[in-house]
Amino acid sequence: MRILITGAAGFLGSHLCDRLLAEDHQVVGMDNFITGKPENLAHLMGNEDFEFYKHDVSEYIFLPEKVGAILHFASPASPNPLSPVGYFNLPIQTMKAGALGTHHTLGVAKTYNAKYLLASTSEIYGDPLVHPQKEDYPGNVDPIGTRAVYDEAKRFAESLTMAYHRAHDVDTRIVRIFNTYGPRMDLEDGRALPNFLKQALLKQPLTVYGDGSQTRSFCYVDDLIDGIVKLLYSDEHLPVNIGNPIEMTILQFAEAINRITGNPAGIKFVPDARSERDPQRRQPDITRARTILGWEPKVNLDEGIQRTIPYFKEQLGIE
Repeated sequence: MRILITGAAGFLGSHLCDRLLAEDHQVVGMDNFITGKPENLAHLMGNEDFEFYKHDVSEYIFLPEKVGAILHFASPASPNPLSPVGYFNLPIQTMKAGALGTHHTLGVAKTYNAKYLLASTSEIYGDPLVHPQKEDYPGNVDPIGTRAVYDEAKRFAESLTMAYHRAHDVDTRIVRIFNTYGPRMDLEDGRALPNFLKQALLKQPLTVYGDGSQTRSFCYVDDLIDGIVKLLYSDEHLPVNIGNPIEMTILQFAEAINRITGNPAGIKFVPDARSERDPQRRQPDITRARTILGWEPKVNLDEGIQRTIPYFKEQLGIE
């Protein structure tokens, strides 16, 4: 197929480009570089099966040639309120990517009768009151809080995607992505893994907010991409959670990072300064992914961190 990937220069988008090109598809990448990085795609320039458009998906999208599939991954995603490219500091752009960007890409899918896959997120569950989170849980969200620009943009995008499926018979899919890590992720992302791994490689104490009892689950990027591609090739239209169901506390995770990296600096507990309504627990129920896609993660945490370390060292200038 000829496949359009929006957000192609991002962490996940660039890995999707690699995977789909390796499967002999032609890939059209699209990104406006607000958060994506040109260096994530530099190795693909010159590949005759890859073409790139610098474009903002919140503006009308015109493609002169037919595409067989569209994967909409364009959106700021960093929860770091100190990052200039996090969604706290790009609130309007985040909402427009989720609303207008989804509308425009669905329009292209309708025009060309193309498959459509929306990148949604575990954040649509908000700070969940059920655990683990299943796809039929409607969420516990605040539509006017500071995190809402990302959460509600994705919730609207899901609603619009299902509306196009039901009203126009567009062949849609929705993936709800849980915490993912690996090479090419932004070191200033604000999530636990880049914070901890950066500190550990610099031999600094890992800063844990509060008592570290909040939980997350961490999926290596190759596993996540495999699940997304399986979903693209499937006939499933309802949302599917893709993530690692192994839950751990942030404190346990920090201790694991120190062990894997051999960081002697230990852990420093600091007052809880997490953002408003930051979820206390996050764990996917992946029963649907196992049943429908035959997918589950294969890379354990130790192996995934070892695969990620060289990229972080390169970005930090560490030999």
